[in-house]
Amino acid sequence: MTQSTTSEPEPSEGLKSFGEVLKSFRKRAGLTQEALAPKIGYSAHFVGSVEQGRRFPPRRLVDNCETELDAFGTLKAAAKPLTRRKGLASWFRVWADHEREAITLYTYESRLIPGLLQTEAYARALFADQLPPLKDEEIDARLAAREERQQLLYERPNTAYSFILEEHVLLRRTGGEEVTRELVGHLIELAGRRNIELQIMPVVREHHAGLHGPVQLLETEDNRWFAYAEGQESGQFISDPKVVSVLQMRYARMRSQALSFDDSLSLLRQMRGA
Repeated sequence: MTQSTTSEPEPSEGLKSFGEVLKSFRKRAGLTQEALAPKIGYSAHFVGSVEQGRRFPPRRLVDNCETELDAFGTLKAAAKPLTRRKGLASWFRVWADHEREAITLYTYESRLIPGLLQTEAYARALFADQLPPLKDEEIDARLAAREERQQLLYERPNTAYSFILEEHVLLRRTGGEEVTRELVGHLIELAGRRNIELQIMPVVREHHAGLHGPVQLLETEDNRWFAYAEGQESGQFISDPKVVSVLQMRYARMRSQALSFDDSLSLLRQMRGA
C-alpha cells in the first residue's frame, strides 16, 4: 500500500461540526491552513481533513489549536463528545490515541503482520477468515480504519518505528502466494524509509526473550513510556513504569536476538524472489 491510496471516511455530523468550529477560530485568527499547520505540529493537509470532518482530531491537535487560536475552551468542548468511527476495536482505541502522538513506537508480533505494515490484500484475507464471519460493510470499515492508521508512517516522519516480526508469519502465506509476495515487497519498500526499522526473528533461535507474546511500546512527546498487549478478544493498556521497564528489557534483548536490519532485508529479498 502506498500513501496515494488513502481512503478517508465519510464525514459524520459530529466531526463536521468540530471542523466548522475549528475553521471559524482559524479564520478569526487570520490564519490559512498552511499558516496554522506548523504552529500546531501537523500538515496543512491534515488540518484540512479535520476541518472537512474526514479525520478524527487528535488530542494534541485540539490542545495546540486551543492555545494557538485562543479559543476560550470552545474547541476542547466541541471535541469532547466525539467518538472514533467504526473499525477500531473498543479496547484498542486508547492505545490508538497514544499511537498518534508517539515519538517512538516498538512492535513485536508473533501471530501476524502488524496492522501498520499490512497491505490491503493481506488485511482483507485476515478479516475474511474471522469467526464469527464479518459482514461486507464491517470488513470495509475495518479496512478503512486500518488504512487510516497506516498514514502515521508517512505523516510522522520524525517518529522512530521498530518492528520485530517472526519469520514463520511470512512462511505461513496467509492469503496465498501472490498476497504474500506483494506483502514482502511492501515490507521491503517500507524498510527503505529512514524512520522505519524491520527485523526478522528466525524460525530457529535457541534463545528468545519474546516467548511471553506480542507487545507494543511507545514513547510520548513528554518522554513517558507505555505498553500494550492484546489477546483474542481484549487488550491491556499498561502504564505501570515497573511493568513497562520489564517489557522494554525484553524488547531490547529481542533486538539483539533477531537478524540485523541488513540481514532481515536480505532475507525478505530472498523471499520475494522465491
